[in-house]
Parts: sequence; C-alpha cells; structure tokens
Amino acid sequence: MDDKKIIINIGRQLGSGGREIALILAKDLGCKFYDKELLNLAAKESGFSEKVFEQNDEQKGFLRSLFHPHAPHISDNNFYENGFSQESLFQFQSDAIRKAAEEGSCVFVGRCADYVLRDMKGVINIFITADLDQRIQAVCKRHECDRATARKIINNKEGQRSSFYNYYTGQKWGNAEHYHLCINSSVLGIEETAEFIKKFIENRINK
Repeated sequence: MDDKKIIINIGRQLGSGGREIALILAKDLGCKFYDKELLNLAAKESGFSEKVFEQNDEQKGFLRSLFHPHAPHISDNNFYENGFSQESLFQFQSDAIRKAAEEGSCVFVGRCADYVLRDMKGVINIFITADLDQRIQAVCKRHECDRATARKIINNKEGQRSSFYNYYTGQKWGNAEHYHLCINSSVLGIEETAEFIKKFIENRINK
C-alpha cells in the first residue's frame, strides 16, 4: 500500500470526534492532514486574506460577511473588476483541495472535499456520526458550556455545514449513499473507530 496514493475525505457531525479520527488516520497512513489548513492554501491561491476564508468557513453566504463592517478589508481594488462572486471563495478552496490531492496522499476534513474530488480515482469518503448525548458532552467540554448551550451550538453549526454542502454539491449532507462508509464513533470509541476505518481503507485499497 505504501506506493499507492491515498485520498480520504471525512464528513463529520459536530462532537463526533471526526477531526480526531482523521488526525489518527493521517498519522497512521502517512497522509498529509487538511482541515483549516485548507483556508491558508485557498488564501494563497486567491491572493485574498486568510481571514476572509476563516470568517466564511463552511458557510454558504460568503458575501454577507465580506461586506460586514468588521470584515477584514480586501486590499485589492480588483475585487469588482475580477467578477468576484459568492461562489468564488468556494472555487478557490476547491482548487486548493484538488492541488493538494494531486501532490500526494491526503486526509481532508469537510469542506465538500468528497464532491470536489468525486472524479479522482481511488478516493474514499467516510462520514462519522455519534450519539447525540455524547456529542453534547463533547461540545460542553470543548466550549465549557452547559448542555442547552451545547445543543444550540450543534444545531447552528450543523445547519451551516449542511446548507454549505447541500448548496455547493446539490447533494444532501450526511446522506449515506454519498459515502463509502458511515460509522457511529459512540459504538467503538475514537481510537477503535479510527482503527476500524483504517482496516476498511487498507482492504479497499489492496483489492
């Protein structure tokens, strides 16, 4: 398997441990890891500030925050001349994903990477969920908040993720038919879920 390029796309529910699992897979399989790192790559591709991408990360309405009074200024007067549209940031990010995937083995977290790389050979798409109670506990710990606040955070963030994904792909976020494997991390825990996915990937690649 060492001489084969591995491209893994991880979709995840908030609090499911998807990012942690993706990190384990990247380390164990010798892949580069891309989560928010993609924002930096996209900024380099576009020439715009990374903060523009950070403020609109996995959100559908890019231009709303670009024109917000507290949004980072775009120092280039060519913003209008270049025909910059609501889809432009997504396009820059997609270009960065494709470029990274072409260069070597990668694990991508979110950002429609499964759709962006849908025509690339050997891509493996995984979706990670978890029981709601465990997801609430994870968000409570991460944000140091109560359960009611954690549930609001989950609902808001997942609403943004699903709207972003559905809008740009024409598919439904989390729909099992778009993934090679959907798994509940509550059943085995983070480390054993990562190990299960790793074996699944190895078996698929070695076929």
